[in-house]
Amino acid sequence: MAEEPSYFHTVTGIILTGGKSRRMGRDKAFLPIDGRPMVERVIRLFTASFASVLIIGGDPDRFAGYNLAHYPDIYPGCALGGLYTGLYHAETPNIFVSACDLPYPSKRVMDLLLSLRQECDTVVARTSSGLEPLFAAYGKSCLETIRLQLEAGNPCILDIFPKLNTRTISEAELANIGDTATDFCNLNTPADLERLRKQHPQT
Repeated sequence: MAEEPSYFHTVTGIILTGGKSRRMGRDKAFLPIDGRPMVERVIRLFTASFASVLIIGGDPDRFAGYNLAHYPDIYPGCALGGLYTGLYHAETPNIFVSACDLPYPSKRVMDLLLSLRQECDTVVARTSSGLEPLFAAYGKSCLETIRLQLEAGNPCILDIFPKLNTRTISEAELANIGDTATDFCNLNTPADLERLRKQHPQT
């Protein structure tokens, strides 16, 4: 039996599933990657890593077979609202959040970000594409800042970081443990999926 991670009982895994997949034209969460739906790849990582895993947003019937708690978005229509909902319902001081459409969620990256969460509100990676807020660590201390921004009518998740005690992990730091192009790959369109399949023929 694998040993529990040191953060197993102090961090809740949050999976955001409220997106509409409009650009993809079909439900991204259930697109198969290496024979397994993308959301299931995140679920498998999180259930092995955290005692509590919550699914946030979208239709709960889509995920009923996974036997995980589901909560509707308190502030629907944006990823920031999903993040707030996950933080609100988590019973631990910290969460680790992932979008449901990461084909290769990385335990190495997750472990690194969580190892640096002490005395920070959030730990987030920065790649050549910018900040990666949907595979990142957050503390309950973020709740009020996020709520105030949402109630002010600003759903932009990137705008919260200057207001928080944010620890940013550089691409150079990440390069020591993996490939950021793969670890933070995000699929939004059929062209993105086709590009991934060309890069990874087994997909």
